[in-house]
Amino acid sequence: MSTERANSAELLEGIRALRAELGEQMSTRWQRDLPLGELLSDRWERARRLGFGEGASIYENTYIYGDVSVAEHTWIGPLVMLDGSGGIEIGHHCSISTGVQIYSHDTVRWALSGGEAEPEREAVRVGDCTYLGANATVLRGVTIGDHCVVGAGTVVTRDLPPCSVAVGVPARVVGKVTIDDRGRIELELDETSALERGR
Repeated sequence: MSTERANSAELLEGIRALRAELGEQMSTRWQRDLPLGELLSDRWERARRLGFGEGASIYENTYIYGDVSVAEHTWIGPLVMLDGSGGIEIGHHCSISTGVQIYSHDTVRWALSGGEAEPEREAVRVGDCTYLGANATVLRGVTIGDHCVVGAGTVVTRDLPPCSVAVGVPARVVGKVTIDDRGRIELELDETSALERGR
């Protein structure tokens, strides 16, 4: 066996041993099995390196393009797309669930014009203390207010006022978030939404 081949085999063996060791640590501590890239990375360190707020975290397999700012203690889950080519601002204490996609540009007119029109860009803002459910999509130019809940799979095409509960494609407001003086939170769904949920 050539020296180069022997070195490659040794390196591969070392990587597999490291993967097994890190995988065992993750399984023991968090009961999770993650890809090697996630085992090697530190979500909080990545957030610090990107200039995000203190205590924010972002998974290694999340894509970030352009100008994206994230405030403190926001959690950005795995497999998220943050297209900040037109600017994205995400507030503090937000939960951006697995598979969320936020786009601040689109190429609709560019494609339809055969490349004659420019891509269109508009900033997106996600307010403080907001929850975006798994696989939700937010389109360019949208502002989501503080204390909102956006359901899984929802497509947000226009602004949502603060304290909204929104679901559907396209998103529609189906209720509100109320927070009392003691900080207790209620999700108040309108009657129609409650009936639809019960089906």
